[in-house]
Amino acid sequence: MTAALTPVLETPRLILRETRAEDFEACAALWGDARVVRHIGGRVSTPSESWGRMLRFPGLWALLGYGYWTMTERETGSFAGQVGLADFRRDLSVDISGIPEAGWVLSPRVHGRGYATEAMGAVLDWADRELDAPQTCCLIDPDNAASLNVARKLGYGGAQTAQLGDHATLVLWRGRKT
Repeated sequence: MTAALTPVLETPRLILRETRAEDFEACAALWGDARVVRHIGGRVSTPSESWGRMLRFPGLWALLGYGYWTMTERETGSFAGQVGLADFRRDLSVDISGIPEAGWVLSPRVHGRGYATEAMGAVLDWADRELDAPQTCCLIDPDNAASLNVARKLGYGGAQTAQLGDHATLVLWRGRKT
């Protein structure tokens, strides 16, 4: 069912596709890795929490018409991470209601290869064509220099400091490219 809702996006090195049940082990390993979640709440996910996250992805597509993709390497088909857009209805001190929130989470084995910029560039190109959203935002831990660099390359700016639970985060904005 998700395959019909989630478009396939291809880049020179990556394929972005729907999330499948068989992605569970890779997803659980990703979200269970302390290096991955260091700047995303700081707490590793249990396998059950990872499964719940995976189940949300088709729901985003069904309810919003956008969501998250599973990212695989074109050459090997190996799981490389998850990227996309969402509306998580966050309890945030800055109002982002109704604004698609960009996010990217990559397997440590592919860090530093430019995959986040490549994949999210494809996602944002798709969003600029397909969504009637004048802007997107992203939330980034102020100490996450790598993701801040990716965000800048993607055209995000105008950072605002916001509170997300007990943590300060930066909200960055990107206007729709026509």
